[in-house]
Amino acid sequence: MSELIKFEVNKNSVAILTLNDPDRLNALSLKMISEIHDKIKDINSGDTKARCLVITGSGKGFCSGANLFDNKIGSDFSKLDMGVALDSHYHPMLNDLKNLIIPIITAVNGPAAGAGCSLAIFGDLVYAAKSSYFYQAFKFIGLVPDASSTYVLPRKIGMARAMEFAMLGEKVSADKALTWGLINDVFENNTFMDEVMKIATEIAEGPTVAYSLMRKLFWDSLSNDFQGQLNAESAAQSVAGKTEDCFNGVMAFAQKKKPDFKGK
Repeated sequence: MSELIKFEVNKNSVAILTLNDPDRLNALSLKMISEIHDKIKDINSGDTKARCLVITGSGKGFCSGANLFDNKIGSDFSKLDMGVALDSHYHPMLNDLKNLIIPIITAVNGPAAGAGCSLAIFGDLVYAAKSSYFYQAFKFIGLVPDASSTYVLPRKIGMARAMEFAMLGEKVSADKALTWGLINDVFENNTFMDEVMKIATEIAEGPTVAYSLMRKLFWDSLSNDFQGQLNAESAAQSVAGKTEDCFNGVMAFAQKKKPDFKGK
């Protein structure tokens, strides 16, 4: 098992991916990114049988951002092209995460800064512990937001808030992030993971194929025109309507019973 991430699939078919370098507040080294990507590919292959993914951090933080002293990057900043690391490691991982076949929950258990903030807000559902905060720290080292932040932020919270978040560099508390619409809910620290796992289990017991199609529809809607999105809905509904889960759901609805979805 890797020392930089932990991965398990529990009895409820929830995959839990934990960033596991707490001494560095789970800073993202290129090795960690590669290992995250490997698990994402395992999920997309169907090998894990997972029906929901929870991403969280070990220790006191979610993720402090990129590990700028990663030995694969080196410390000679005069020769460093940070865009290369994005192209070679971050972007392939993020593209496969965007196209994940199951829903993603990010469980932000502490500070989420820089690229760690980008990962934290990438979830389909984003939950934060009361003591956590979100931090676009890039400006303080003369960099621009990356790891998808400039795409996700304005679509979640609008251009004005996104500009403010990046240019002022304020540490945005969990409660404030909730009022901005950046996250879905805030839970008390001592019950945080219990609350997240309740939601993850509910998702994992749902119609997995429909969830996968929903994810694609919502992501595609960000670039589709109106008619294109209507066409995409029709195509997706044709697929969803032929699933075993749809049949079971309709029968359960008619019989006033709770559906027993199998993820098929």
